[in-house]
Amino acid sequence: MPAFGGAVSNGWEAVRDAFVNNLENSEEVGAAVSVYHRGNKVVDLWGGSFDAEKTQPYVEETLQLVFSTTKGITAIAVAMCVERGLLSYDEKVSTYWPEFAQHGKGDATVAQLLSHQCGLYTVDGDISLSEALNWSTITERLAATAPRWDIGTKHGYHALTYGWLAGELVRRVDPSHRSLGTFVQEEIVSKVGGELWIGLPESQESRVSPMIGGLNSVPEDLDPAVKAMMEQFMGPNSPGGQALSLNGAFGIDGAFNRRDVHAAEIPAANGITNARTLARIYSSLISEVDGVRLLKPSTVEKVRALVTPENEPDACLIMPTTFGMGFMVHGPFSLFGGPGSFGHPGAGGSVAFALPEKEIGFGYVMNQMATNLANDFRAQRLAEAAVACASAS
Repeated sequence: MPAFGGAVSNGWEAVRDAFVNNLENSEEVGAAVSVYHRGNKVVDLWGGSFDAEKTQPYVEETLQLVFSTTKGITAIAVAMCVERGLLSYDEKVSTYWPEFAQHGKGDATVAQLLSHQCGLYTVDGDISLSEALNWSTITERLAATAPRWDIGTKHGYHALTYGWLAGELVRRVDPSHRSLGTFVQEEIVSKVGGELWIGLPESQESRVSPMIGGLNSVPEDLDPAVKAMMEQFMGPNSPGGQALSLNGAFGIDGAFNRRDVHAAEIPAANGITNARTLARIYSSLISEVDGVRLLKPSTVEKVRALVTPENEPDACLIMPTTFGMGFMVHGPFSLFGGPGSFGHPGAGGSVAFALPEKEIGFGYVMNQMATNLANDFRAQRLAEAAVACASAS
């Protein structure tokens, strides 16, 4: 049996079995999963190896970069600002961020921005990685960028830019003008508990398990037609390629294992955390966790309502995607725990979601990347087991 640690409550053994199965079948290198039910931790497991060379174990203290799973945390920060009356989903972005109105974007609403309808999946012109890591530079460039389509007529995944756009809104309306990373630390993590950073302190760097592989790892033995389609989608000049690399700025091999990328604030893609913190935060959206609940039930209903047209193809990802207020909601691209789920997946496999109907908060992280953006089979097995256990309880 592979090395793993942690515990599960009685009645939740199926999640442990699915986790061990993933490890035994060599589909994992290192990973962790956690589930909260009715505000209580019922699953907290970790196992495998910290690194590709398998020189260290993946342990309870290991931290993991979770790519776009970060977007859900950013959406929570926005929702908290809405609850406090600092933002309105129906208001124009330019009301809070006047510079955003450039190039005909003045009437774009916060809801359209959060649901990837503003056509700002990249910036105009070339941009270097160092420029992208500078908050003022990237937000100024986004404000000065022309939308790629008439706002509101379609939606396309803002793989990297979503975080800077949403994060700048939070910074503008927050009374202390805190950065998104600071807001998350002080208003979410410190209240709920756990460990999660958007902008990692150097003191924590040695705990971060490096990502292994990547989305560009297209298998050589793939069907030629499928391979050609994937290469076309990932091509540098395609909308998907531009969105995922920010016009090539993040196209450097191993970019997300770099210290400067970990240290910056990229609220769409560089959250560093663990599974138990993700599950705890999502549980706190729908239940009290040690006396803390982050959002009102009415807000939860608003953020998990489908905003993008049903079955509308994503202009960047090609297949249909389903967005609420910054969260993905249950759909073909984001299965989560089934209908009613809301959260966000991350490139290569990580995912976090809540399912109010089953009173579940779920988090899964890993270091071995699959070549997909969502619906990783490892995570899906765990999510399905968790839902089955909740249904039986």
